[in-house]
Amino acid sequence: MSPSLTGMLLGLVAAGGLILAVRYAPPFRAVRLVDRLAPYVHDTPPPSRLLGTATEPGLLVAVRRVFGPVIGDGARLVDRFLGGRAAVRRRLDALGGEMTVEDFRIEQVVWGGLGLLGSLVVVGVGTVAAGSLNVLSAGLVCVAGLLGGVLGRDWWLTQQVNQREELLLAEFPVIAELLALAVTAGESPTAAIARVTRLSGGELARELGNALGRARAGVPLTEALQQVADRTSLDPLARFIDGLLVAIERGTPLAEVLRAQAADVREAGKRRLLEAGGRKEIAMMVPVVFLVLPVTVLFALFPGLISIVSLAR
Repeated sequence: MSPSLTGMLLGLVAAGGLILAVRYAPPFRAVRLVDRLAPYVHDTPPPSRLLGTATEPGLLVAVRRVFGPVIGDGARLVDRFLGGRAAVRRRLDALGGEMTVEDFRIEQVVWGGLGLLGSLVVVGVGTVAAGSLNVLSAGLVCVAGLLGGVLGRDWWLTQQVNQREELLLAEFPVIAELLALAVTAGESPTAAIARVTRLSGGELARELGNALGRARAGVPLTEALQQVADRTSLDPLARFIDGLLVAIERGTPLAEVLRAQAADVREAGKRRLLEAGGRKEIAMMVPVVFLVLPVTVLFALFPGLISIVSLAR
């Protein structure tokens, strides 16, 4: 790398650092409403650290404390360009966590920064190997790493939601039959839900347990169960919640309905397995047709080809 190019890169880094330092200096930084109100409510006792940060991921806390203003501006920029807050909120609710849209945007910024860092490493290795720097290629690689990190976090959220929904469908028949057994034994739907959530684990039992906890905290049980149905996109689970709501509100028989729903979900699972088996069977033909069959034909024709070449000589 030539001295002029090295000096140009160092000057660019120094200029970027100076611009960032001036941009986020206190005189030029926008005053938030929280900072304006803080002097008037500073005598309010702070919440316990054990309770206040127990549900917040440690990575987000560290990132916010070290790169607070920069990360916040980056999260707002990503949210402005990507949009879709309603879709993100729906997927976060379907995931069943406590993460907000702002926390998710911050994670997207962190993933984008990691992707940019990885692309810079790739550019550095390529520059050292080639002995020169192609500015256009380096810029494209950096942009690709940044966008790949931001969009990769969104893709990973979708994969997490799909995996959780598969777990919910896998647990649903067992939970439904346990509830049917408890209701048949004479317990009320509320007591049956409490018993099943106490004796079983898994995502669906955890969802029902959270709904029961909200009901004990003062929310009507029907509203708490309806929130569970609203957060999911699974039709069997929505019908299951609707059956529970009808049984709780009107006192209708519930055991046979739950058994029928469990049987329907098991049949749907069998159909999915058959469909997956068909797709795998087609996928298995790819190595057979493009790898095994050409090698077999080559082994079969090679001796004859050698004989023909030797006779032609």
